[in-house]
Amino acid sequence: MKVRFGSVVLDTASRQLTEAGAAKHLSPKAFDLLAMLVERRPAVVEKAAIRQRLWPDTHVVEASLTNLVAEVRGVLTDSSLLRTVHGVGYAFDGEAVEVEAGRASEAARPAATPFWIVWKDRPIVLAPGDNVIGRDAACAVWIDAGGVSRKHARIRVPADGNPAGALIDDLNSTNGTFIGRRRVTDGHPLENGDRIKLGDATLIFRALKDADAPTKRVKPPKGRSQA
Repeated sequence: MKVRFGSVVLDTASRQLTEAGAAKHLSPKAFDLLAMLVERRPAVVEKAAIRQRLWPDTHVVEASLTNLVAEVRGVLTDSSLLRTVHGVGYAFDGEAVEVEAGRASEAARPAATPFWIVWKDRPIVLAPGDNVIGRDAACAVWIDAGGVSRKHARIRVPADGNPAGALIDDLNSTNGTFIGRRRVTDGHPLENGDRIKLGDATLIFRALKDADAPTKRVKPPKGRSQA
């Protein structure tokens, strides 16, 4: 499904959300929530159906869903696109049109980036500026793994796209941030192929300035308690 509402384009195949051509970052479960509501528009989707879709056969507290809704509203310029139907659920409350393959305008396409990381064989594109990594649903890079702090580390991506300019900082995490076996703190330069160790998670940093850089974000992790 690829739809446009206003200046926003939602592409579920590539798992991208852009607004006026700029990438908008959502945690995997928040992205799935938005996709579900857009897919079923204009119907109201009951909370039970959402929970079953996002957390199948798992009990979650009410705040897990409300936090996702808040995350989506915080990313969209027009937060009113998600309508709360009290006591029932949520609905997408906007005009959305299908975008034909190959027909999207240039303004609707996200700018290519030469930076990404790979976790569990999934590419996660990094945006220019700060990309916080951690277990918090609001993080640009959501990693649900043992030993990962809520806000564990930060990768700083240069706006000029210089592949040699990316840096990583540890954000006072409990278990530390490592490149290979070396513990790093602030402003450590990253190189293509570096293995970043955060708790039980190992991420591979990629920095290539070519057409092969991935343009999609992540597939939803199995069993996320994400978002």
